[in-house]
Amino acid sequence: MKNVILLWCVFLLCSFSVGVENTIWISDLDLSLVDLEMGQAQKNKTPMGSPIVISGETYENGLAVSAPAKFLIELNGSAKQFSVLVGPCEMRMPARPEGQAPAGNNTGTPPAGAPPAGGPAGNTQRIAPSMQFYVLGDKKILWDSGVMKQGDKPQNVELDLSGINKMALVVVSSGGRGPFGGLGAWANAKITYSGNNAPKAISGKVVANSIPRILTPSENPAPKINYPKVIGATPGKSFVFSLPVTGEKPMSFSVENLPEGLTLDAANGIISGTSPAKKGTYSLKITAKNKVGEAKGVIDLKVGDLLALTPPMGWNSWNAGGMTVDQNKIKAATDVIAEKLRGHGWMYINIDDGWQADKRTDSGELLTNAKFSDIKGMSDYIHSKGMRFGIYSSPGPQTCGRALGSYQHEEQDAAMWARWGVDYLKYDWCSYRQIQKDNSLEELKKPYFTMRDALLKTNRDIVYSLCQYGMGDVWNWGAEVGGNLWRTTMDINDSWKSVLGTGFTQTDNYQNIGPGHWNDPDMLVVGTVGWNANTKPTKLTPDEQYAHISLWSLMASPLLIGCEMDKLDAFTLGLLTNDEVIGVNQDALGKQARLIQKGDDFQVWAKDLADGSKAVGLFYTGATSADKDPVKMINWGDEPLENNKLIGIDFKALGLSGKQIVRNLWSQQNIGTFDGRFESDVNYHGVVLVKISTGK
Repeated sequence: MKNVILLWCVFLLCSFSVGVENTIWISDLDLSLVDLEMGQAQKNKTPMGSPIVISGETYENGLAVSAPAKFLIELNGSAKQFSVLVGPCEMRMPARPEGQAPAGNNTGTPPAGAPPAGGPAGNTQRIAPSMQFYVLGDKKILWDSGVMKQGDKPQNVELDLSGINKMALVVVSSGGRGPFGGLGAWANAKITYSGNNAPKAISGKVVANSIPRILTPSENPAPKINYPKVIGATPGKSFVFSLPVTGEKPMSFSVENLPEGLTLDAANGIISGTSPAKKGTYSLKITAKNKVGEAKGVIDLKVGDLLALTPPMGWNSWNAGGMTVDQNKIKAATDVIAEKLRGHGWMYINIDDGWQADKRTDSGELLTNAKFSDIKGMSDYIHSKGMRFGIYSSPGPQTCGRALGSYQHEEQDAAMWARWGVDYLKYDWCSYRQIQKDNSLEELKKPYFTMRDALLKTNRDIVYSLCQYGMGDVWNWGAEVGGNLWRTTMDINDSWKSVLGTGFTQTDNYQNIGPGHWNDPDMLVVGTVGWNANTKPTKLTPDEQYAHISLWSLMASPLLIGCEMDKLDAFTLGLLTNDEVIGVNQDALGKQARLIQKGDDFQVWAKDLADGSKAVGLFYTGATSADKDPVKMINWGDEPLENNKLIGIDFKALGLSGKQIVRNLWSQQNIGTFDGRFESDVNYHGVVLVKISTGK
């Protein structure tokens, strides 16, 4: 009888526990599995760390995401109901930490006054993005918000989840563009379920997680002279250049035909001094020796009217911390690049926004804030390492980070930068839209002419980078206003969609680029990146990173590293030190690759090289149609992912015929000789980058 009573009590207890309803907040799930356009989902905050605000009302609990975003949840067969308030989230900056300069945008996105996201357009009016929310269940749309605009009241959702195994929350931008592609909020979102088997977040990424294979061969201990093979200067200007040589240290260097005014540091391979007063090409015969061997080569110093004869290579601070970057971070980047990358041609160390004091002096000078206490000393340190120093400003009253710009102080600022030893200026449109009279080409050019004239009055070679997001088809007139490079897109972020939107859209702007003038689809988002102090490993898969570097090299784009250099890992180092890939970017002919062939899920790009060969990239981009169907945006886990695709190109499409030698540039190995056509398996969102030549 006791046993019967005991069994009955156990039965009642189990029945009671199964019937008990529990609640779990969406914000309590593993938010690292939220797949969003930019940034990282945070509990009860936006990706920037600010409050969740919909239509003026603040919500203490919820999930805010940058669109497009998706979040897959395993319900374990126990879910009963889902309730939430949804709507576009207001873009608000987090409170400024005490002591930080009042330049509040730490997000990597433009504030009010910057041009609109969405690419090269003449319209500088900011367009608030509209968006659409979906709740999916087992590959079906359970609820659709319809198009919602900024300021719309939140929609209240109550859904029955009985019988649903997997639920997904999806937000897409459905019109216009803006910060992060728009912020969407799931406020007070919770799931009611029965029993003890609580719902949990799972990965819903469609992209296969490729293995971080280091394809670049190990660096040879023997001396090797790398790219660039040509360097530009104007007559009689301060000059510094580190010979791009790798090999075991110590090493000794010698240079024949070194012009008067320049000296060589024979132990470090750094040429410095004053460029020749006479225009012309000075062929520098380089010899590098160490205990293993010797290397000889020629680098042409061309003294004339042009700088940046090959695309600038270096590092920029913005993607490595945004406005939070300080002098210590710059010095750390300098040390790492000097030790590990300088021999591969990496040259510039550029401070982006966030160096400025919060007001000018009585005489109008703009000094540095406390984070950069000795900027001239830092410049000297960078130059002592054989590298060049870059800085950032805006033609408007404010920069994109709301620091002071150069408006009405152009000559004063240029003269100050020259005294500091600046070699590169990134000049960012930002708040100049408050000044411009209209959207005419004349108004778009005007502030860049003004700064060009100011730079020319200094006694210094300063590479001039126009950052105005492609407005007015800048590639057609950037050289006219003195630009050496010009942004053609909005800011990149570490998502494949962003790489597709910034890089793979550069199909109709190749005509006017070449030595001294380059299209700039923004910086590299490999390694550890982040637009505030909370940096994280890039969201790009290893294959996506190979594709990213390969395409930028093919397009002869400036190569500006955006990661934290003091967190440089072996895989990222391999991405940045492949001299045959860099050689495609730094090729002296200066041609931009063109799109040769395109399908729904693949592209083939080709670039003419100075030796008559072709550099060709076969890219498995993935089907773009999946971005338009919220159900297809989710990997529900019941269908195998495509790991690779066979992609080929006929030599006739490249202007070639007969047998050709094909060399894999990442592995630096010849694949073989092919007659009329080459094809290869390409990893999902990856690349096969080859050089095709007759071998003569």
